[in-house]
Amino acid sequence: MSVRHALLALLSGGPKYGLQLRQEFEEQTGDVWPLNVGQVYTTLQRLERDELIESDDRGAQAGPQKAFHITDAGRDELDRWLHTPPDMTEPPRDALVIKVLTALGVPGVSVHDVIQVHRRYLIELMQQWTRLKEDEAEFDLAFALVVDAELFRLDSVVRWLDTADGRLKRAALEVPPAAPGPRLRRRLVARR
Repeated sequence: MSVRHALLALLSGGPKYGLQLRQEFEEQTGDVWPLNVGQVYTTLQRLERDELIESDDRGAQAGPQKAFHITDAGRDELDRWLHTPPDMTEPPRDALVIKVLTALGVPGVSVHDVIQVHRRYLIELMQQWTRLKEDEAEFDLAFALVVDAELFRLDSVVRWLDTADGRLKRAALEVPPAAPGPRLRRRLVARR
């Protein structure tokens, strides 16, 4: 999450104070990601240093009574960020993927059991998010969007676990696979 860009987005609506930015950030993100007030002021100081925002008193220390507003350079930065897709060309370091891959090489550990433990946990999380959605989402659009994103993310992880489990079961019936190599990385680099 880019707090830097989120603050620029909030400031695009007009001048705001630091504490006001913190409150609006939390409201706009469905009150799911609390923001430390120190992080707000540190980020504001960096944005001001980079001339992406200005304050009503550039010489004073950042504080709750100091109003900030976005500059033209800040609007350009925000526009670039909003319209530039994130780099997703390489797989992220996912703790669950690493755990499943590691379990493959641990003697006496059933990777299928590891997968099922995590699958059950994710299903329980999905049920909790669904209950929250039923209770709260009709009143708060931002929260509903966050819950939808989380449900889709969890669903995709469950589907990956199911796919991995099936692939591992099929592989156990086949000839042992060749030693893994840097094939994927070479293919990803070749596409650039």
